[in-house]
Amino acid sequence: MTKSPRAAWVPYLLVLPTLVFLGVFVAWPMIQAFLLGITSPETGRLTSEYIRRMTSDLYFVPAVRDTIVITAIAIPLQIALGLAMALLVHSRFAGHSIFLYLYAVPIGISDLAAGLIWLSIFTERGYLNALLFNLRRITEPGPYLTYDRPGWLLAAVVLTEVWRATAIVMLILLSGLQLIPKDYHESAQVFGAGPWQTLRWVTLPLLRASLQTALIIRTILAFEVFATVMMLTGRLLPVLAGESYLWYSLYRNPNVASAYGALLLLLSGAFTWTYLRVLRPRPGEVRA
Repeated sequence: MTKSPRAAWVPYLLVLPTLVFLGVFVAWPMIQAFLLGITSPETGRLTSEYIRRMTSDLYFVPAVRDTIVITAIAIPLQIALGLAMALLVHSRFAGHSIFLYLYAVPIGISDLAAGLIWLSIFTERGYLNALLFNLRRITEPGPYLTYDRPGWLLAAVVLTEVWRATAIVMLILLSGLQLIPKDYHESAQVFGAGPWQTLRWVTLPLLRASLQTALIIRTILAFEVFATVMMLTGRLLPVLAGESYLWYSLYRNPNVASAYGALLLLLSGAFTWTYLRVLRPRPGEVRA
């Protein structure tokens, strides 16, 4: 039975609104950002002036370093904690539904609000100093988020990001766990595999697609971290997204700001490609 010409076009018509949306609001702004970062507004010709201004900026190297360090620390913590929480909820212990709802609360909190919450903890008269004072660990409150304490600045941002976004990873991995047929785990138990062996050789390989999705989403968003950093540290801990914002709003230079944005896009694309290559299904591998 052959399909009618009209039926053959139905799938393309269904995805057309999505393609139009992505083209207008994603692809076209990306192209404009690239062109703005390498094109002179006076002559309209290609130029490397704005890239040179970006790379010679005093905050460029610290911004690249801090962005990569935050990503390198926060992402493994989010994946490990998200996987642990997903396995815990998937075990369906008593009260797992309430635990899931409580653990997912930070998803509904914006970046700025999360920064305010953790600022109230780390500020000089915040909850951390109050707790330490009541426990008689300190005699007077002291500042944590200062220039001479870069470790605290970094730790505050990482803790905020882990608290705010780990629930997203948990939900993605929990969805993947629910797609794995129970037959695989039952077969592993029959052959004498313990919990760790089952996790290593059965669960994780079948979660490859979910891990890939979680890593891509969280890495891209970690590179774009901005509101929490500005709220907690200001410019004491420069990041790429923050420098792009400051060049646009403070220095009134959209060309250099676009160069920063293009760099973020290239970094996100490079890591996405890496995840797609490293975590791609192997020949003959079963996927959930």
